[in-house]
Amino acid sequence: MEAEANSGSPEDSWAFIQRPGEGCRTVPLAGHVGFDSLPDQLVNQSISQGFCFNILCVGETGLGKSTLMDTLFNTKFEGEPATHTQPGVQLQSNTYDLQESNVGLKLTIVSTVGFGDQINKEDSYRPIVEFIDAQFEAYLQEELKIRRLLHNYHDSRIHACLYFIAPTGHSLKSLDLVTMKKLDSKVNVIPIIAKSDAISKSELTKFKIKITSELVSNGVQIYQFPMDDEAVAEVNGTMNAHLPFAVIGSTEELKIGNKMVKVRQYPWGTVQVENEAHCDFVKLREMLIRVNMEDLREQTHSRHYELYRRCKLEEMGFKDTDPDSKPFSLQETYEAKRNEFLGELQKKEEEMRQMFVQRVKEKEAELKEAEKELHEKFDRLKKLHQDEKKKLEDKKKSLDDEVNAFKQRKTAAELLQSQGSQAGGSQTLKRDKEKKNFYCFTVNSAVCCMLHETQGPAFFNLVFSSCTKSKGEDCHCRRVRVPYCLKSETNQFPLPPKCVRIHTHTHTHTHTTQVFTVSLCPGKTPSPDLRGILNGSVLC
Repeated sequence: MEAEANSGSPEDSWAFIQRPGEGCRTVPLAGHVGFDSLPDQLVNQSISQGFCFNILCVGETGLGKSTLMDTLFNTKFEGEPATHTQPGVQLQSNTYDLQESNVGLKLTIVSTVGFGDQINKEDSYRPIVEFIDAQFEAYLQEELKIRRLLHNYHDSRIHACLYFIAPTGHSLKSLDLVTMKKLDSKVNVIPIIAKSDAISKSELTKFKIKITSELVSNGVQIYQFPMDDEAVAEVNGTMNAHLPFAVIGSTEELKIGNKMVKVRQYPWGTVQVENEAHCDFVKLREMLIRVNMEDLREQTHSRHYELYRRCKLEEMGFKDTDPDSKPFSLQETYEAKRNEFLGELQKKEEEMRQMFVQRVKEKEAELKEAEKELHEKFDRLKKLHQDEKKKLEDKKKSLDDEVNAFKQRKTAAELLQSQGSQAGGSQTLKRDKEKKNFYCFTVNSAVCCMLHETQGPAFFNLVFSSCTKSKGEDCHCRRVRVPYCLKSETNQFPLPPKCVRIHTHTHTHTHTTQVFTVSLCPGKTPSPDLRGILNGSVLC
């Protein structure tokens, strides 16, 4: 048997792998071998590794997404209620470790916060699609690594998308149709009617039919429970007819009969969550968790992820067959892609080099033009500087000539002044002396006198003249005191002993002049400057 297996060609081996049952024989076993324990081994290995399941909840704020998750897994997940004030759609992911009997489950719940709360809902689906693609890309990058650790890798790919539909009772919103159409090729979409107790049973039946019709007419492919397994084909076929499920979520418990059940209480009555006559919550739990969880995981890997992987590899240039429909090896694809990349790289390098050379030439031309302009500007400024310097030198020369001429004139003037002062000194002194010897006095309002020095500082001639001004009239005279007493030698005119007035008026008087010789009183010293009398100074 071993020889027969080894004698086949590689093509036969490939055909054997691809088409089991063709070209192989069935032989009986003579005894117990033990490979019937493989299912048990697989179960034990899976239990030891644990399982992961990722759910995406898409729907508008306030449709009870968090409450339904708490009800499905019979626990209370931590989380804050979302508001309607989000600026955009944000995806919030939370991972929990759950344990039931000896089976561990790593559950990830991703919620769309702010979905449908914006005025412009045109791009509300984009963050969701980008999130799903990002999980596929992370798994693909892990697969393409040289050293892969997929058995320890936390698979974050979305396995099921529960799309929550508002219980309007009319039809689907355009946002719901667009979003489900964008998601049906990337994730298993399961539509559910949230808070189905808000509408009556008849309205609910019509609403389900309307939703199914709109999904079909718009080409939205929702997840269909598998029919290939005979063990679950019947129940899955029945449940496919109940889509979309009308569900109610609640964590409130009430004792009905002898057991505690989850309910929603209203003034008009009580709705039991797990009562199939009230809602489809039990159907959803059975199909999602208890029957088809593994199929959802398998569909995610074999259908949605494979589609993403194929598109990505085709973008990278990898193909299954060449133009001749022959298998295309990875090595050949890599070499061809590498050569193509190197050719494009060299082409871009040459283009960049030519562009660099062109820019260098343009820059050199600009620099030369700038240098030429700078030289012209420098020559212009240099010529202007020389002209200004020449003007300043000429002006300095003219100023020096003027200074020299001024010094010569000053020297000549000083020489002339010194000669003139020596020659006319005596005349000047004589004129000054005459100025000092003549003074005008008023003895009273009717008599004026002229004091004239004739015989030294102690003897004076006193010339009196009568004034036409009568007593009491203004003749602009001032009264002063003199430091000496005048005495008339002829005694023909009495003099006041100590008081005279200076005569300052300029109008013409009719005078009668008499000349007397007077002397200072004995023991008196003449005033050093008789001009003080004329100036009105008190010399006593």
